Amino acid sequence: MQTVLRALRLYAMVAWVGGLIFFAFVVAPVAFHSLSSTHQAGLVVGGTLRVLHMIGLVGGAVFYAATSLLWFRAEVPARVSFAIQLALAGVMLAVTAYSQYRILPAMERDRMVAGGAVETASLENEGRVDFERLHVLSERLEGLVLFCGLGVVFYLSRESQWPETGKIKAI
Repeated sequence: MQTVLRALRLYAMVAWVGGLIFFAFVVAPVAFHSLSSTHQAGLVVGGTLRVLHMIGLVGGAVFYAATSLLWFRAEVPARVSFAIQLALAGVMLAVTAYSQYRILPAMERDRMVAGGAVETASLENEGRVDFERLHVLSERLEGLVLFCGLGVVFYLSRESQWPETGKIKAI
């Protein structure tokens, strides 16, 4: 059971953090440098981000549940590491949910207010101004999720050094 929980945790975090890295360093740059308009690139990036968020929310829930189960079964020193991982994953989940269900819909509304294509709206257009503000916020929040995820991966990499994580407490 413990091996299954550990594998689930690792797969979930690898999918999420790997997806974030691929999105930031491959999908977004390629879209904005290869497609004929910023609008088309934005549609691709926005759609990809929605899928990535769903991967993160599902993977994060799996990670959180599996880590919680391991926390209950671990000795005290290992519980500290698990608690840190749970805190980081909790931030990741909260920020991802906020981005998925608040920021992205607001950006879509702003895009419509800007006339459908943000880059063609005037610089004073209310929709464009708010879209640009939310875009910056979205990038920063995705960066926060990535750095928290890298922190979780760091703690995952150290677990094999702590024999306390392998002990099962009698329940």
